[in-house]
Amino acid sequence: GCNVVGFDFDQQKVDLANEKGIKAYNLSTGVDPVKNVLQLTQNIGADAIIITASTKSDELISQAAQMSRKRGRIVLVGVVGLDINRSDFYEKELSFQVSCSYGPGRYDEEYEKNGVDYPLPFVRWTEQRNFQAILEAISKGRLDVKRLITEEVPLEDFQKIYGNLGNKGSIASILKYRKDVDLGNSVNVGLGKATLATKGAIAIVGAGNFTKMTMLPVLQQNRANIKSIVSNSGVSGSFLAKKYSIPVSSTNYDDVLQNKEIDSVIITTRHNLHSDMVKKAVGAGKQVFVEKPLALNLEDLEVINDLVKTSGASVMVGYNRRFSPFAQKAKKLIANSAEPISLVMNFNAGFIPANHWVHNPEVGGGRIIGEACHFMDLFQFLTGSLITEVSATALGQNPSVNCDNVSIQVKATNGSIAVINYFANGHKAYSKERIELYSQGRNIIIDNFRKMEAYGFKSFSKMSSSQNKGHAEQFGAYINFLTKGGEPLISFSEIYNSTKASILAVESLMKSEKIYI
Repeated sequence: GCNVVGFDFDQQKVDLANEKGIKAYNLSTGVDPVKNVLQLTQNIGADAIIITASTKSDELISQAAQMSRKRGRIVLVGVVGLDINRSDFYEKELSFQVSCSYGPGRYDEEYEKNGVDYPLPFVRWTEQRNFQAILEAISKGRLDVKRLITEEVPLEDFQKIYGNLGNKGSIASILKYRKDVDLGNSVNVGLGKATLATKGAIAIVGAGNFTKMTMLPVLQQNRANIKSIVSNSGVSGSFLAKKYSIPVSSTNYDDVLQNKEIDSVIITTRHNLHSDMVKKAVGAGKQVFVEKPLALNLEDLEVINDLVKTSGASVMVGYNRRFSPFAQKAKKLIANSAEPISLVMNFNAGFIPANHWVHNPEVGGGRIIGEACHFMDLFQFLTGSLITEVSATALGQNPSVNCDNVSIQVKATNGSIAVINYFANGHKAYSKERIELYSQGRNIIIDNFRKMEAYGFKSFSKMSSSQNKGHAEQFGAYINFLTKGGEPLISFSEIYNSTKASILAVESLMKSEKIYI
């Protein structure tokens, strides 16, 4: 029930609009859009103006304001210059809105990934409802898109489209899939380069930033025998498979578990998936390396503990800090100390938005369980003793379960103590991690795993290097364990203890009481 007017520089699009009954004008012929709109509306101006152009110029915003009626609406769908002239908007009391692609729900993780819909009486048109309306209009012939299709290309020739996106003659391109292709869960990327390892075959589960930026380069340096990579969509996994000569990319975790050639799975998925994947891998007889945390709750932790005890499976958690040369040197310096030690361990973690998945207790578990567990393990490593007590307090009067400004006190079996400060309200220029050790009139300070200073030690005073949190040493040791055997890199009793201490730290925080482990 509204009149639509269109302006474009492309005569083909102008002609198509005119065929549809839309008054459309070619701007390249010198048409004045403001004058045209005012004439068509008896100098009242347009009720609403939708800008779908792409330009750095601010002229379109100014033109939109001039062709708008008083208290009209301007909606920006495209990308244009936004140096707005205040007087244009002030005099007409104009409303300006930037449209989110697809509509309400876009970029909302609760909506897009968890399926929490917006109530229809309050949000009539959401991302999904917009798509439903368009698809229904196409299926019933009310929206004819066939004439927009300028080319159809077989999927295997996709570069003909993506290699020529700037072609002005192309409006809509269709990729055609072959119907006779079996779309399975995995794809053979190629045999790739042969590795020296004859056993210790690995499957990687998860293809996120940690896998891409940190883990795979280190595994490649150690010539790891990687047989498969599993990712949720298959796209990111296939990209990494080609880059690192991994033979198979899959979207099905069960394929890995059923493959008898694979000895170990390395799990780097989101935190909430860890415990179930570990249980399945142990049940399938695989050796397991899982990035922290092992579990988000005590129930899952106890199930894993029972499985490991009954099966004798090897489960390793990515507590890389203890493998850092700085931590190894500190441990060596105090190795002969018979007395307990004191530690102050600081995380200057930095701010993460409240809607980030790591804050979701059901998905990320919060930053204490998900990251402060590193220092729980490092405390165990440096003291050589398990944690027996944990007590936590948080910033503010009513802290939430996923608070990330927390001070935690822990005590070990041998009497050693530590204060673990996990703070997100510091300046990013300050060291992200700083560890202070006190023992028998001596001190060791590890600053951001870049430098270390020691006081009171006759044979050592300091060391420094580029930042080294122990990832390379950890994965190198794990590959050696897989291929040559030997004792686990970290005993499961320590892994169980540090995970439990992290979970109970959050419980202590909420109950405001000390908890004994």
